[in-house]
Amino acid sequence: MISKAVERAFNDQLAAETYSAYLYWSMSAALEEMQMPGFAHWMRVQAQEEMAHAMKFYRHLVERGGRVKLGAIAAPPTDWESPAKMFEDVLKHERHVTSLIHKLVETAAQEKDYAAGVFLQWFVSEQVEEEAAAELVLVKIRMVQDSQGGLYMLDKEMGQRGAGD
Repeated sequence: MISKAVERAFNDQLAAETYSAYLYWSMSAALEEMQMPGFAHWMRVQAQEEMAHAMKFYRHLVERGGRVKLGAIAAPPTDWESPAKMFEDVLKHERHVTSLIHKLVETAAQEKDYAAGVFLQWFVSEQVEEEAAAELVLVKIRMVQDSQGGLYMLDKEMGQRGAGD
């Protein structure tokens, strides 16, 4: 049986992961408006990953006898001045999510919820990958941001992202 404190924290994280998907869908739409279909695709894949993360929390709650309580999801921003600014926001957001995961690990430890602790280790590792991926794209954008041709080529590269990349 899952403790009420862990149940509450996991429901909050389920909402945070869903918000992440909303954020990335919003970014994808903005990139479509910027005529950057490759970057838009990258964001849609990212949104799908975030929904999969939300479902992991959902399933864990159900499997442990917890109650899933879905709340309102805030509307994400809709405007960015450039892909560089957008990916700065992506990196900032992923670092925020990392801090949320770390707080969950602390909560699980305080509650002596070893099953939750084991479950969360996947997310600790996943966040290392999420931050690294966002930072790499940001570095690439900064390398080519003054070159329309370079940005065009990078957009093509971003369009090659598959699920799990």
